[in-house]
Amino acid sequence: MKWSTNTWEQIQPIYQKIIEMPFIQELMDGTLPLEKFQFYIAQDAHYLEHFGRSLALIAARIPEVKDTLAFIRFAEGAIVVENALHESYFKDFNLADKGVMQPSCHHYAHFLKSTAITENVAVAVAAVLPCFWIYQEVGAYIYQRQRASANPYQKWIDTYAGEEFGQLVQQAITICDAIAASCTESQQLSMTTAFITSSHLEFHFWDSAYHFRKW
Repeated sequence: MKWSTNTWEQIQPIYQKIIEMPFIQELMDGTLPLEKFQFYIAQDAHYLEHFGRSLALIAARIPEVKDTLAFIRFAEGAIVVENALHESYFKDFNLADKGVMQPSCHHYAHFLKSTAITENVAVAVAAVLPCFWIYQEVGAYIYQRQRASANPYQKWIDTYAGEEFGQLVQQAITICDAIAASCTESQQLSMTTAFITSSHLEFHFWDSAYHFRKW
């Protein structure tokens, strides 16, 4: 069994909590209160900046040149999306700026950056994978089940359920599996631990937006 298949099975309870949480269910049917989506988008702007930096750090450390190029493109994409938040989503949802980074975002961003700097690069690659994979799965889940005919969050849904994002996700999974295949069992366990931690942080990122958790 591939490392990714085994690890995804292990985070099924977390993923189930994510798709059942009020933030996702209300986003799916278009009833999520605007102020909760505003909180989420502002924090996501902070997060993507740090996520992009984490990806760039991994690009500098990863052994294979083709994987270096892939992670450079991933990092560029994160920054492009962050800029798009300011130019599009911020305007669409009446946000002047991203404000202060709040606890869940701070925890997640700094977990990724510290992992990218201090851990084995295989662990760092595993730590950033849930942000790709869970978003793609959640986007597809919502897209297939959405009930609103005019969902105010349709642009967000279409982005993460789209074919282009799906291709990036598959590339990230393939790289992670290739790296895991050359790791020891102990290193693979460390990769899985990092993946599980990031999956928990994905849940808390959305949950904190729904409940307005601040310093």
